[in-house]
Amino acid sequence: MTTEKHATEDSGQAEPATVRRRTGGRSARVRAQVLAAVGEVLLAGGYDALTVDAVAARAGVHRTTVYRRWRDVGGLLADVLDAAADDAWGPPDTGSLVGDLTALNQEVYDALADSGPNLTTALIAASFRSADAAAALSRFWEDRYARCAVVADRAGQRGELPGPVDARALLIAATAPLYHELLLLRAAPDPDLPRRAAGAAAASARAGAFGTGDH
Repeated sequence: MTTEKHATEDSGQAEPATVRRRTGGRSARVRAQVLAAVGEVLLAGGYDALTVDAVAARAGVHRTTVYRRWRDVGGLLADVLDAAADDAWGPPDTGSLVGDLTALNQEVYDALADSGPNLTTALIAASFRSADAAAALSRFWEDRYARCAVVADRAGQRGELPGPVDARALLIAATAPLYHELLLLRAAPDPDLPRRAAGAAAASARAGAFGTGDH
């Protein structure tokens, strides 16, 4: 899925962070530099170190450019998250429901279990400090859930499920243990967690736990 939302050339007026902007030229280069700088500053010093001036200095652009396009830290974080959704990603088709859920969980696990500087967890943490970032993170999750609905559709077509299921409920059940263990409990990484959580969710789905009642 492609969505045009890159920054326009400076107009002298602030623009909402969620405006979809055209790609190309200097505008796209500046946006890429600034969004990369947001991640670098956030990883280096956390949310409290994230200021428009710090981002502008790291990106090598004038602070006025950042203020005009993104307004403030919330606008910067929101655009980083919106940019993350501007890709062609889709859930892999492994040939089975448990395989598809395991593959999804592995991606989540790889993003969260990294012991080094972790932009994923830093952005999630920042969303608790910024209303704009929180809204953008919700948009990101909604987009990912919509793309992953095909996992339930494929399982139904393969005859793995007793009937129609609530795809979102299934996906949440599969991924929630990873967020709980790795983000909330900060448990030691367990390489088998993606498979176990996927297997439990798939078994529940086969037992009718996420049925919609439609036939």
